[in-house]
Amino acid sequence: MLMIPRRIKQYTGKYALVDGIPFKLPVSAVNSPALMAIFPINLEKSKAFLPKSVQPFCLWNSGLLIVTVIDYRETPIGKYIEYSIGIACTHGAKPAPKLLPGVLPNLFKTGQYVIDLPVSSEVSVKGGKGIWGMPKHQGQLDFKITDELVSSQYDLDGQLVAYVEIKKPRFNFIPIKVRASNYCAFRGMLMKSDILLNNKFGVRLFGKDKARFVIGDHPRLQAMKDLEIGDAIAAIYLPSIHGILDDHIESWFLDYDQLPEKAPEGMESVIDLGLSEEWLPPPSAPVPPK
Repeated sequence: MLMIPRRIKQYTGKYALVDGIPFKLPVSAVNSPALMAIFPINLEKSKAFLPKSVQPFCLWNSGLLIVTVIDYRETPIGKYIEYSIGIACTHGAKPAPKLLPGVLPNLFKTGQYVIDLPVSSEVSVKGGKGIWGMPKHQGQLDFKITDELVSSQYDLDGQLVAYVEIKKPRFNFIPIKVRASNYCAFRGMLMKSDILLNNKFGVRLFGKDKARFVIGDHPRLQAMKDLEIGDAIAAIYLPSIHGILDDHIESWFLDYDQLPEKAPEGMESVIDLGLSEEWLPPPSAPVPPK
């Protein structure tokens, strides 16, 4: 990878022990398939899901919902599925111009603000939330690949939370090397982490029914139904992710006009977690037909 910082190259092959989690550095994943689906959403309503210092990315007159599911098969903490539901964003007090943050991501600090991030294993929650501030929790997840489709279901308590599927692109040869940023809220702070990707992917940009995203009856994501999620703009398939999660993170205090009455989720939610790589039972709730 051309963009790997020197400090990561210097510690490659060494070890770390953080919050009781052993890592062989860098924190990387290989041989892991992933899907991504991008949908237009109501730009104004998307602001209600973001902190004041985070602005929704504006594509013409719409915001963007990004659903990304990675079936991590080779990582320092074992196998797990990660189901990310986020809103494309920029970081700053004022909205960025339309489209430009997609071309100049460093200037506008472009990334996604993660709304929900269920994962399969307890150790992934412990590391992802405790170290990087990601809103991870355990969920019932699967990741299925057929000749035509790639799909993933997310259940909690036996109820459907969300389901996403994409039509597989015909080809997956487009190279991409990118630093992708995730913004999350944890401990009353905005946390930013980066993943360095060097992959090949395929994409569907045209035609109907290239992807669909279903929000189920579980109460966890009901508020997102207000986002007026439209037909998919893009369906992306990455047959084998090769990525490095940067150990360098940034954080800022979240500020409010008045002192919050309720303390935000903090370290008490991770301090007693263990290192189990066991998964919850697979999802089984019925998925509404098209």
